[in-house]
Amino acid sequence: ATGGNSTATDGDFKAASFTANGTFTPSADGFVEYLIVGAGASGGGGWGGAGGGGGAGGFRTGYLPVTADTGYSIAVGTGGAATDGGSSFDMGNAGGVSSFSSISSAGGGGGGREASAGLNGASGGGGGHNGTSASSGGTGNTPSVSPVQGYNGGGVNASATGGAGGGGGSSAVGGQATSSSSGGQGGVGTANSITGSSITYAAGGDGGFRTSNSNGSANTGNGGSGGGIGTGGGAGGSGIVILRYKFQ
Repeated sequence: ATGGNSTATDGDFKAASFTANGTFTPSADGFVEYLIVGAGASGGGGWGGAGGGGGAGGFRTGYLPVTADTGYSIAVGTGGAATDGGSSFDMGNAGGVSSFSSISSAGGGGGGREASAGLNGASGGGGGHNGTSASSGGTGNTPSVSPVQGYNGGGVNASATGGAGGGGGSSAVGGQATSSSSGGQGGVGTANSITGSSITYAAGGDGGFRTSNSNGSANTGNGGSGGGIGTGGGAGGSGIVILRYKFQ
């Protein structure tokens, strides 16, 4: 097959990794195993409070029949752009969709700015906080697929005066902010060994707390963490598509 960065995995199989849009063209009829990870969303910005963590991109695996000498389009989602803090304190930006042929993984939902709910997406964004009000996390697995591609974002308990909710991950909901000492943790991602090595993808971003934030790593689908007081949320990590096929 042609397309992507192909490396041998085990025995007669290779894995073609796509970190940008491209085309996969098999030389024979058969089946390919796929891992499709949508891009993570960015965290919400904070001003006097904190922004919720960005939701992870969708995580989907399976097998798809392919036909020899047919080009199959690959799209790799771009991570949600980092957000502003201070008086503009933006909502988090959604991650982009990744796809292989007819199979798509949605982008994560943006983290809520302070006192705003997280947005819906493959995994939901965490709820933001302003020090007094409760907020909810966004709904994951949006659009709905089976098995689910991600989980809900974490909310904020009204008594949690310090932190915001964590973004949902591909294996668990985002953590709820319930105290004044920290933000909720991002939902955990999912380990996969399609490349021959175990790598964890699509983890949610942590909820903001004071001045903390960080970006999701490239080609992981991880969400960016929420912004703390007066700071913006971290950018989401871009997605990835990996196809495992028999080459000899």
